Amino acid sequence: MVPFAGWSLPVQYGRGHLESHLHTRRHCSLFDVSHMLQTRVYGRDRVRFLESLVVGDIAELRPGQGTLTLLTNERGGIVDDLIVTNTAEDHLYVVSNAGCADKDRAIMEGRAAELRAAGGDVHLEVSDNALLALQGPSMAQVLQAGLPDDLTKLTFMTSTATTVFSVPGCRVTRCGYTGEDGVEISVPAGRAVEVAERLLGCPEVWPAGLAARDSLRLEAGLCLYGNDIDESTTPVEAALLWTLGKRRRTAMDFPGAAIIMEQVKEKPRRKRVGLTSVGPPLRPPAAILGPEGTPVGTVTSGCPSPSLGKNIAMGYVQAAHSRPGTALTVEVRKKQHPAVVTKMPFVPTHYYMAK
Repeated sequence: MVPFAGWSLPVQYGRGHLESHLHTRRHCSLFDVSHMLQTRVYGRDRVRFLESLVVGDIAELRPGQGTLTLLTNERGGIVDDLIVTNTAEDHLYVVSNAGCADKDRAIMEGRAAELRAAGGDVHLEVSDNALLALQGPSMAQVLQAGLPDDLTKLTFMTSTATTVFSVPGCRVTRCGYTGEDGVEISVPAGRAVEVAERLLGCPEVWPAGLAARDSLRLEAGLCLYGNDIDESTTPVEAALLWTLGKRRRTAMDFPGAAIIMEQVKEKPRRKRVGLTSVGPPLRPPAAILGPEGTPVGTVTSGCPSPSLGKNIAMGYVQAAHSRPGTALTVEVRKKQHPAVVTKMPFVPTHYYMAK
């Protein structure tokens, strides 16, 4: 167990990191992600409120549809990455990173107060629900037994309020942090153990901890806030330009829009890239060197890939060295090892899309 943002979290369970990682890819695993902040946003101005903070087009979300978006500052930096869902129950459901919970909450409450002072109608409700992530190719087979609804109708990044194993007041969202088909289940805290035990009662399901979660998300090319993105990185530098809604780009009405859109036009000086390498595993903040041996970037995440059997990493390099296939060098313990810029995700994703 390790401390994180005021919580105590498991690094791994009895079977170990490697077995847990591969079991998730082949079967499914249960992750307790209750440390994440869950917020409900109510009021007729809830969309305007959230769009004053994030880069995404929240107004275009259909009932039950969600999106990954970015909370930005006036310098264009990423304050947090969030999942925002337009629920069918007249509120927005926002999931934030635990490490950013205090600052996110302060920013949201401050902006809500400003809007209310100007006559707007918006208010926030922080949920005390637990959050369980069931991830892997057999997720649907396992979870369907506990749902009254047909899970085939719930596609990637859609969400529904439902009962789970007869527990009311749950929300199931088809998303996750592994690259596999999966769901996150928001469940009343007092009955979270009950739901978890029902899921773990299936032989397909193993409990999984932080170590597997990190290597799975890295294989999927997904950012870890605080490592791969933070308030000093912009959406353009982080290769997250797709999170900017088309209407929002035109309106330029989100925090840091002038800086971000200038980077879109002129191209950023550095970019987030994937790397594969031989030799010892890459760990942050290993230096990335160009052909002449001069520093051109820094590793932000890295590990041996259990699925691929080779080292993978992501980091930031000067834009001139960011093209996939570019040969670079990384410095590990004062020794240099060859690396290649590699397109992400490193492992194909298996999100459940509408047919």
